[in-house]
Amino acid sequence: MRSNFTAICLACLASPAPVSATTPQAAPVLRLAQSCHPSYEGECVPITSDADCASGSGNGPAYVRGPVRVVGPDDYGLDRDGDGVACEK
Repeated sequence: MRSNFTAICLACLASPAPVSATTPQAAPVLRLAQSCHPSYEGECVPITSDADCASGSGNGPAYVRGPVRVVGPDDYGLDRDGDGVACEK
């Protein structure tokens, strides 16, 4: 019986099963690009009409969890104390 098992395994290795042209493939993952404001780094601050720190009392429509480094003009006024770090609380 052992010899039959060896013969079967050798036959399998010698002629692998062909891959069908209809073999299902994994669907590609589509990611929607999010436009992030270039003046902020560390978290994506979306380009929108207004953005506020999530921990503050602003009215949005976008909220940012920080801390976020300010590397350009602070268009949304997120860095209240002017130290270059926004939404730090």
